[in-house]
Parts: sequence; structure tokens; C-alpha cells
Amino acid sequence: MARHSSLPEVDSAPDDLYDLLAADRGDTCVPCKILGASAFMTLGAYSYFSGRHQLRRQQAAILSSGSRFGIKSRQMAISAIASALVGMGVWRLVR
Repeated sequence: MARHSSLPEVDSAPDDLYDLLAADRGDTCVPCKILGASAFMTLGAYSYFSGRHQLRRQQAAILSSGSRFGIKSRQMAISAIASALVGMGVWRLVR
């Protein structure tokens, strides 16, 4: 079978993953960190308040539907998603 000249040569020993990750980690500028962190935190706050508002509007329909997922479990899900987004914003700010 003929070799293709466009294919790169493969080294016998693979590079160490931690060395590659350390070399790839670049410094992010401060405005980029602030913008990214504020975007995640704002999205978390929006999802929390919007989700709670929609839950209050649909409360009667949810209770009458007989679903096994009641109001409390949906409130917890909204809070968990919002907390995760805010946590991602904090992580983006400090990393």
C-alpha cells in the first residue's frame, strides 16, 4: 500500500498530557475574565428569577397535572442550574 506524503509522521512515544496542558494554558487578560465571569453570573441570576417567575405562573397547571415532579423538585432544579452557572462565573473569575 502506498504511503501518503500529506500524512504527518507519528512519534513512537506520545507526549505527556500534563506537559501539553501546562503549555496550552495561556494567561487570559483581566477584562476577558471579568466579562466571562459576569456573563455566567448574569445568566445564572436570569435563569433563577425567570425560572421562579415561570414556575409561579404555571403553578396551578403543574399541581393539577398529577406529575410526580411537583413544585419543590422544580424549584430545586432551577436553583441547582442557577447555582451551577454562578459557580462557573466565580470559577472563571478566579482561574
